[in-house]
Amino acid sequence: MHTIQALSGFVESHQLIAYGLIFIGIVFEGEFFVISTGIFAHLGALNFWVALIFIFAGGLGKTFLGYYIGTLINKKWHNAKFLQYIEKRVHYFLPHFRRKPFWSIFLSKFIMGANHIVILFSGFSKVDYKKFIKAEVISTAIWAPGLLSLGYFFSYTAFHISREIWRFSSIILVFVIIFITLDKLLGWLYQLFEEIYGNGNNNDN
Repeated sequence: MHTIQALSGFVESHQLIAYGLIFIGIVFEGEFFVISTGIFAHLGALNFWVALIFIFAGGLGKTFLGYYIGTLINKKWHNAKFLQYIEKRVHYFLPHFRRKPFWSIFLSKFIMGANHIVILFSGFSKVDYKKFIKAEVISTAIWAPGLLSLGYFFSYTAFHISREIWRFSSIILVFVIIFITLDKLLGWLYQLFEEIYGNGNNNDN
């Protein structure tokens, strides 16, 4: 119990730095930082609503920066080989990105490892900017409070099972592994659905 309090106390005494790290973390990563923020919000080290504002800000920063970098890549390195890799990754996660860019961008927010690549590829492909922003803003409005609340729930449940730091951390780790597994499973099911649905439509045509 003392060690959990010491950890949360340390974060609480350095809140400004913590919020800054949340912003930067969301720009470059995402899920891990949001869930961790939810955990510290439950422990009282961070304010839930202030943290949510920084998460939104980081998410929007990633959106604008990623799209701009994508357009820059298009101008300067249009024929670079690594772009073929990015395109393959996008079509791996979202097979019908070209036909349904809005829904592909929206859904990429909820597939771990997909959103950053999709944002870059959206800029590179010059997806309609208004459509891109709309998909990103709506998905972030669902994704951010959802994952933050999930981290809060993880911490709440683990804290009530054990207040010993190592058991608490182990329970959190198990929850995170379950979350990642479910996320990967749902991503795979979506890809399977898109392949079947897409092939069905092509056969009809």
